[in-house]
Amino acid sequence: MNIKQGNVTSPKGFKAAGDFIGLKKAKKDLAVILSEKMCTAAGCFTSNIVKAAPVLWDINTIKNPIMAVAANSGNANACTGERGIKDSEKMAETLAELAGCQAENVLVCSTGVIGVNLPMDIINSGIKSVYKKLGSDFESGAFAAEAIMTTDTFAKTACAEVSLSGGKTVTIGAMAKGSGMINPNMATMLCFITTDAAISRPMLDKALRECVSDSFNMICVDGDTSTNDTVLALANGMAGNDEIKSENEDYQKFKEALFYINKKLAMDCARDGEGATKFMEVHTIGAKTLKDAKLMARSIVSSNLFKAALFGSDANWGRALCAMGYSGADFNPDDVTVIFKSAKGEIKLMDNGVPIVFDEQKAADILSEHDINIDIILNEGNFEAFAWGCDLSYEYVRINGDYRS
Repeated sequence: MNIKQGNVTSPKGFKAAGDFIGLKKAKKDLAVILSEKMCTAAGCFTSNIVKAAPVLWDINTIKNPIMAVAANSGNANACTGERGIKDSEKMAETLAELAGCQAENVLVCSTGVIGVNLPMDIINSGIKSVYKKLGSDFESGAFAAEAIMTTDTFAKTACAEVSLSGGKTVTIGAMAKGSGMINPNMATMLCFITTDAAISRPMLDKALRECVSDSFNMICVDGDTSTNDTVLALANGMAGNDEIKSENEDYQKFKEALFYINKKLAMDCARDGEGATKFMEVHTIGAKTLKDAKLMARSIVSSNLFKAALFGSDANWGRALCAMGYSGADFNPDDVTVIFKSAKGEIKLMDNGVPIVFDEQKAADILSEHDINIDIILNEGNFEAFAWGCDLSYEYVRINGDYRS
């Protein structure tokens, strides 16, 4: 696998664009992705019962060949009733007419404020204007990545190449947005993955779901699961490789690259959490089952008490153990070892269930760094898991106190 600078325009046959159309006050707010050829598509969507109109459209459309995607920021088109459904369909129809396909070949996404109808005159004219700016260069993909941002502080992109049998090189590019309302089982998080690989829909769907399970479903910023979470993968086959139809060696190589893309972007979302001053990676080691390992890791990164302690550089490991205890995982507290690490060193706080009298100043220095690693060692099995999150700061409250203003 070759990791490189790139985005959704990096794979063969994909174009993108992003621009300001008037949904937000000044920043880019509409992105379009177009493939030269029809794509095999797969998607993962929010687990929230309240699903936004574009999510409902995509769930019903994803089984079709897909040629284009339109995504707006500034308005979630969520909780907007029958009108919201019709507005999502109209977005698809407008882009389909330009792309020379049917509405059933177009996916749509929205992110932003809930409960406000889309201004369709702005959306429709905006899709037409952005479509004219489609390009296959890096900058066009970068503009698209900017256009899906809401409270994000930086655009999130990734790209990787992998060599498959027959000497064919497959490229995977992606962009994502996510900063707040992020909780395990995805969040106010959109991710668009493009690839020129030839792969069957069952194999693409399987690879995407398994990669999302260990990446986007293992992050937390604030504990809220959004109405609009969407991860879309489009494969147009233009790399010319033999179609991946089974879990063969090519599939494993493709999946490894796809997982890198998903993990990198998931970590970027956690790192860019609203108001965050610190990023944490929790590693549970030696759990009885994979489910137990995941439950404990996700519970720790989701604990507001632990996140607040992290913000204050307080080595309150008891809050991590408490979060493990209500996670639903099966473990013995008497077997747990807790270690905090950063660029300034590491410190063991609990050893096989026994608390250690530790140097508080050393612990505070370790936790004063931006990137914090937390190892939870259980010694009960052979399973491990990673989860990612951030601290909970005063700035998070300020941002979400006036989000609609």
